[in-house]
Amino acid sequence: QVQLVESGGGLVQPGGSLKLSCAASGFTFGLYYMRWYRQALGKERELVASISNDGTNMNYADSVKGRFTISRDNARSTVYLQMDTLQPEDTAVYLCSVFYRARAYWCQGTHVTVSS
Repeated sequence: QVQLVESGGGLVQPGGSLKLSCAASGFTFGLYYMRWYRQALGKERELVASISNDGTNMNYADSVKGRFTISRDNARSTVYLQMDTLQPEDTAVYLCSVFYRARAYWCQGTHVTVSS
């Protein structure tokens, strides 16, 4: 079955960096787009970044463009989100996701808190 296991969240000061990882199994990772979402308290889930199956096409929300970088390692079936120049408004639960066989799968989510 599809599994997405996320790691790398935590508490960071404004201006700091964090890198999230999401290890996938249960499907042929290299054939599917991967996406990172986030959901802040009391707000709707937001698509943060996506990456094509071969890693050549990336897209970002305007709010993170120039600060976040999505990447993937198909040999390790892992997608990453490098987050730089973090700001308090980036505080949220971050989730990776894949749309596989007509449904979305989600990891467990990891908290990212940006605070001094």
